[in-house]
Amino acid sequence: MKIFLDLLWFFRQEKRAYLIGVGTLLIVAMLEMIPPYVVGVVVDGVKDQTLTMSTLLKWTGTIVGVAVVVYGLRYLWRIFLFGASSRLARLLRNRLYEHFTEMSPQFFHQRRTGDLMAHATNDISAIELTAGDGVLTLVDSLSLGGIVVLTMATTISWKLTLFALLPMPIMAWATSRYGNMLHERFHAAQEAFSTINDKVQENISGVRVVKAFGQEEAEKADFARLSQDVVQKNIRVAKIDALFDPTILLVVGCSYFLSVAIGARYVLHGEITIGELTQFTILLGHLIWPMLAFGWLFNIVERGRASYDRVDALLNIKATVVSQEGASVDIPSGELRYEIEQFVYPEKETPALRDIHIQLPQGQTLGIVGKTGAGKTTLLKLWLREFDVAQGDLKIGGTSIYDTTLSSLRSAVGYVPQDHFLFSATIAENIAFGRPDATQAEIEEAAKLACIHEDILHFSEGYNTLVGERGVTLSGGQKQRISIARALLLNPEVLILDDSLSAVDAKTEKAILDALQANRQNKTTLISAHRLSAIEHAEQIVVLEEGAIVERGTHEDLMNVDGWYATMYQRQQLESLVAQGGGADDSEETRRLSQATS
Repeated sequence: MKIFLDLLWFFRQEKRAYLIGVGTLLIVAMLEMIPPYVVGVVVDGVKDQTLTMSTLLKWTGTIVGVAVVVYGLRYLWRIFLFGASSRLARLLRNRLYEHFTEMSPQFFHQRRTGDLMAHATNDISAIELTAGDGVLTLVDSLSLGGIVVLTMATTISWKLTLFALLPMPIMAWATSRYGNMLHERFHAAQEAFSTINDKVQENISGVRVVKAFGQEEAEKADFARLSQDVVQKNIRVAKIDALFDPTILLVVGCSYFLSVAIGARYVLHGEITIGELTQFTILLGHLIWPMLAFGWLFNIVERGRASYDRVDALLNIKATVVSQEGASVDIPSGELRYEIEQFVYPEKETPALRDIHIQLPQGQTLGIVGKTGAGKTTLLKLWLREFDVAQGDLKIGGTSIYDTTLSSLRSAVGYVPQDHFLFSATIAENIAFGRPDATQAEIEEAAKLACIHEDILHFSEGYNTLVGERGVTLSGGQKQRISIARALLLNPEVLILDDSLSAVDAKTEKAILDALQANRQNKTTLISAHRLSAIEHAEQIVVLEEGAIVERGTHEDLMNVDGWYATMYQRQQLESLVAQGGGADDSEETRRLSQATS
């Protein structure tokens, strides 16, 4: 019953609803003692030949009146108890969602999406059942059961009541043991559901990759294996679940046998009347539900406890990146500075960045290049505080980003990631995601800067065109440009483009870069790229290798140095000429570049 103690905070919060619901259940339990009493009186009246028509009508009216009142009260307690449990589900889902939005990337790197979804669906439903049906069965089994036993003992025969209750300790022991077994097996079943949920989410998101590699049958087989595991673990739960009712019915059967056998003897000896024995057996029938409810209660409680433990463990995880106490709410602006001695990812030993010192005046562009895995994305994401730097600092306008609240810092930064995520909404809604109040004219202006406006107009519904999940209905270049438009609409102090022009052609790339230079006066831009033409206009370019800066300067400076940048730039230029067909006019240039890169 620990789950009820865990939920005590909610019961206090909803005490009015639970007090009314529980009070109504108690009244219903007391009213249900009237019909058995009436039946006993009528039976004795028939036996003694004292029953009249007026008396029968009076008792019949009493039973009908009780039934009507009980009907209304049962409707009332359902409204209050189940209404409160629904509010608990809403509250916990909101808490989980808020918790997910506050977590740093490290949290999501360590957990699967399907598992998090299972917490917010199946586990919440199990907790809701505990707060609704669990409270109902607890109160109903104790109140109705207690009132029935008390009525039998005080109004009929306490000795016969003791005989009827002799088998009850067997039920108490059995249900307690079943409950412990159910808790362990249900926890395992929920884990299996999380795994298959994650598999479904992963395959739906990556369906095009699965089809491209012809792995449909392999994935079906893998899913079938996971599905079978879920079935087996739920069958193990069902096997324990199936033991409750037979055990309870066996106990009730034993109670009936003892009650009828011993009660008949009491009738023969004149200790009770035939009407009282009839009333006793009807009341004993009323004990069947409390006993069944008691067994069901253990089932519900153990499921709820397993799920609450899972949700509570998730909610107790603290965010590793938070706003410091007393942090400024002002949106920062000014010169950007990297002062990083070393940055190491959590649970890693090798530094991802080391000895990074960059000073970028406001309004300039920083180009970041290097081999794959050199640390380009890491260097950019530090401005978003996805991870904190332990040895070093980052500053905007002379103020450390750690002295600014997370919301203020991120308001100053527009970020276009490599994986350019789009939502299942219209194109206009995707562009206006960061500014839902933006006008249509502002949305279109941002789209024009990102060179996607003309493409959008060619769609059948223009800006009202719905894109599929993650933008699957768009090409890679279109998704990139919509992501850029989304960032540009914010007009941020710092714009970060993390290899965000890789899917567009050279002509479109140049148009976008020209638009950025013309429309972002006094605004700072950071660009990482594999195609060096995207950053050759930058006032400052850094080349990273294994997390350290190995070359630095303008495009002209770096071309005058026989280093990685110059070699890679010449190679890319050669590849571009070859891709374009390299006519006679280009042959001399091609030979020159070929010699330079060899």
